[in-house]
Amino acid sequence: MNVRLALATGAALSAIAFAAPAFAQEAPAAEPAAEEDNAIIVTARRQSETLADVPAAVTVFTAETLAKTGVQRAEDFVQLTPGVTIVTGTAEAGDTQINIRGINGARDAESSVALVVDGILKTNTAQLNQNQGTLRQVEILKGPQGALYGRNAAAGAIVVQTMKPGDRLEGGVLVRGAQDNTYLANAYISTPVGESAGLVLSGNYSTTDGFFRNRFLGNSKTIDDQDVWGIDGRFIADLGPSTEIDLKARYSELSGASINFNASFHLPNFAGVDPAFFEDVNDHPFGFYSNIRPTNNQTTFEASAKVEHQFDSMTLTAWALYSDVDQSLTADGTSADFARFTFPGATPASVAASNACFASTAALTGYPLNAPTFIGNNPIPFIFDPVNGSTFGPYSPTTCDGTQFQIRQQSDFSAEVRLASNGDTDINWQVGAYYLKIDREVGVSLGADLGQGVIRQLYNGPNTSNPTTQLYHDGFKTDVYAVFAAADTDLTDRFNVSVAGRYDIEDRRVRSLVPNATDPFTGGPINPGQAFGPIPAQSETFKQFQPKISLRYELTDDINMYGNWGIGFKSGGFNNQGSAAIVDQAFNQFIGTNVLIDDQYRKEVSSAFEAGIKGSVLDGAVTFDLAGYYTNIEDMQFFEFFVGGFGLLRVVSNIDEVEVMGAEINLTAQIIEGWKVFGSANVTDSEIKENASRPVTVGNKSPYTSDYTINLGTQFDLPVGDTVNFVTRADYRIVGPTWFHTLQDDPNPTLFSGLLPISALQLPSFVGDADYSVSQRDTFGVMDMRMGFEGDNWTAFVYADNLFNEKYLNEVITAVEFGGSFISPGGRQRFGLELGYKF
Repeated sequence: MNVRLALATGAALSAIAFAAPAFAQEAPAAEPAAEEDNAIIVTARRQSETLADVPAAVTVFTAETLAKTGVQRAEDFVQLTPGVTIVTGTAEAGDTQINIRGINGARDAESSVALVVDGILKTNTAQLNQNQGTLRQVEILKGPQGALYGRNAAAGAIVVQTMKPGDRLEGGVLVRGAQDNTYLANAYISTPVGESAGLVLSGNYSTTDGFFRNRFLGNSKTIDDQDVWGIDGRFIADLGPSTEIDLKARYSELSGASINFNASFHLPNFAGVDPAFFEDVNDHPFGFYSNIRPTNNQTTFEASAKVEHQFDSMTLTAWALYSDVDQSLTADGTSADFARFTFPGATPASVAASNACFASTAALTGYPLNAPTFIGNNPIPFIFDPVNGSTFGPYSPTTCDGTQFQIRQQSDFSAEVRLASNGDTDINWQVGAYYLKIDREVGVSLGADLGQGVIRQLYNGPNTSNPTTQLYHDGFKTDVYAVFAAADTDLTDRFNVSVAGRYDIEDRRVRSLVPNATDPFTGGPINPGQAFGPIPAQSETFKQFQPKISLRYELTDDINMYGNWGIGFKSGGFNNQGSAAIVDQAFNQFIGTNVLIDDQYRKEVSSAFEAGIKGSVLDGAVTFDLAGYYTNIEDMQFFEFFVGGFGLLRVVSNIDEVEVMGAEINLTAQIIEGWKVFGSANVTDSEIKENASRPVTVGNKSPYTSDYTINLGTQFDLPVGDTVNFVTRADYRIVGPTWFHTLQDDPNPTLFSGLLPISALQLPSFVGDADYSVSQRDTFGVMDMRMGFEGDNWTAFVYADNLFNEKYLNEVITAVEFGGSFISPGGRQRFGLELGYKF
């Protein structure tokens, strides 16, 4: 209670208790503190330049800002950036999607945001939200950056700098403790090695029980619990007076929960039986009752080497990176209400599953569950047995919904060679070449739950304790080749022009790894795509030239106007083979939805314009950045989730054309020495112009794109002694209404529409239609606050995440033909203590 009172008092004293640095105006810790953005050096465009000279909107978090905000990973600094939102960890740890100005990284496709750490481009989307080491600066560059970073940089780039070794021994440790057994510890040590080399070692550990509990499994802490640890090292040495080598390695492990979702139904004609059948996703009371303990495991290893050699007028840079990320999850299934595991069949496996379902249902009579669940005397769904039948949503405490086991294993090798001018001539230039090789294996296995847990392998025979009933399992191989060049020059003392271009060629291949086996429940093939024989291997090449032109005009010494245009590109690819067949059989042929899904999805290409003005006034006391933008996206990649009696299916589809436009403003002001206020706002308007996959969605908004974001905040840094400062910071983030699917204020038939006319109820098909107007996430605001003291080499803070315990949704995954959405809650209120020491 004292901590809450202190934080609330601090919020009142702060006067403006609102979040997010629109512009971080502090200089890196290794440099003298500076208040003007022309003193901040960034590398967002792969060259060292002042922030004021970059002809684009860039948000920078310097070492001081990182320390005062407590930022650790991408989900932290993204929340402090206007026009940027993030969904991470709802399904599994490596599942991170960052949306920048209406362009989203589709789940199961590639990212739309480049991640660059210490000059090296990362290539696995699972690494976006991982700890990258001891952070020293983070730059978020918005708009297409494909000309600089190639494929998968259509929305922007996150450029991270970590600690480099110095010429003296130094180190530090940071520890946190908070509610829900939430702890964090980071430590680093930097030491010179001889006269011309140095080493940095960093380690991190975090653990939490999470906010939510599994009520069926004895209130166990198995919904959003997580343990993560990692270690990384960086060794830098001079190989001569003009040559430097930079070696890095990182290893980390994660274990915890997965699939922390509830189902919310959107069937208005069922609401007369139970209002919960037609529910606004924002009003859902979360409860978790799965009989399967969900698990998530992720192991990451990467190593890189970079060499820089200085010639008289140019620098040669070459680097190579190896990365391996293996992750898997187990969880409850989704098929309880579609009779997949209920009716006994001719095989021992189906009889065993039916008996297990009956036993688990009988044992639950009278047990409180999420509405509209109903436990009858018979496990047969109510549509087949309206008198004694049962109703179960996904992830139920019964065995009727089955199990799921998923793997995603990816190893990458990439390398780049770049030659760049040293900035001593009238024209700055760079040229280079890039290569990437990806080996990826993805598998999704659905199994019958016989009450004996999940076997952690994709295929289990009919006579095992967890027989596999449906399997998608594919091996993907990718080779990427690229060449690039860029140049910029001052045409006059005040007018600068930059041009850049990159040509990417991406060769993709896929082969099915599914064995020739029979589904013990349907008698058909274990993968629907095998219905007409073995699934053939496929290959495709995707090519794209990505140009960019940027202009900057210096109105005054402190104010710049800028404009830029560029092309962004995300390669096409392959869904799990057999996806098109199951959508056609289960939906198009059964209920006539005519959803267009292919086993191969198309490349995404975007064309973006941006114009703005930025600078400082009142002798640097106020800095600002105002920008407007327009983006046209062709074949936007979008994640679709299908659920039915067949189980579940994850695919990537294409939205033929989307238009996005918006405006953004950032302001920072130093009221008096030691007191800053900052604010930013982004407004985005989007429209689907064409969508052959779901034509009814034309005119709707781009999915995962918030109508607006607002960040307001303040920071006090006041001396209370010769060597001690009192520091308090408040950050408030407002996220506007958000649709997560292309289907929005639109009705649609569901599997119930097809089942009701042939069921025991014999109701007309329209009774099973869904209305998705209730699937939009409402506006929400979250306050974070920190307050404490800083000495020369120590810090002590109390902090609050989500100070006012705002209840909001992290993600809404609409499964259209299922008749509802899978929703995941956002983080709740948490108070903690942080202590730091450095030498």
